[in-house]
Amino acid sequence: MKTIAPMEAYLAPNEWIESAHPDVQRTAQGFDSPEAVYRFVRDTVRHSYDIRATEVTATASEVLAAGYGICYAKAHLLAAILRAMGIPSGLAYQRLVLFDDPKDGHSLHAVNTIYLTEARRWIRIDARGNKPGVNAQYSVNKEMLAFPIRPELGEMDYPWNFDTPPAPIRDFYALQGSISDLYARCLPGSLEINDDTNS
Repeated sequence: MKTIAPMEAYLAPNEWIESAHPDVQRTAQGFDSPEAVYRFVRDTVRHSYDIRATEVTATASEVLAAGYGICYAKAHLLAAILRAMGIPSGLAYQRLVLFDDPKDGHSLHAVNTIYLTEARRWIRIDARGNKPGVNAQYSVNKEMLAFPIRPELGEMDYPWNFDTPPAPIRDFYALQGSISDLYARCLPGSLEINDDTNS
């Protein structure tokens, strides 16, 4: 996995990953392990698409207040709580078939990264939220994400570990409309090589 920023950036707050926000700080005090935080975001914070939510949530505090968000937003919240606990965390992305049919194109899916200090390595975890056919788990030895990659369908794991959302994700949130409309029509489909920075 390729980190694109100094380690300090994966501990610092930003406008999306609001680890210094009072509500995030209070929430972080209720957890004693990264796995507990993961289970909270995966199981308690609902995925917007699963519950047909309409309000757009993007920042960690928005997701925490609303109790739901799409994968990008849930990843922002998980990273924020972990950083508030002093645990380095970032964002990684997959390119997946949209709605299970290659004819519908592809979309970016967000997962989180966590730095394991004792092991001196990063792992990826996916707090999208489980449902029939989706069984993501917290694991330090065997990666268990929500969606296994199918290269024959043009799917891929991007190698970059971002400290803040890259341009395609920020551009997505700049659009107007309900989350259901944006989810159906406007999800970013790829990360280009020149998106290998946060600029």
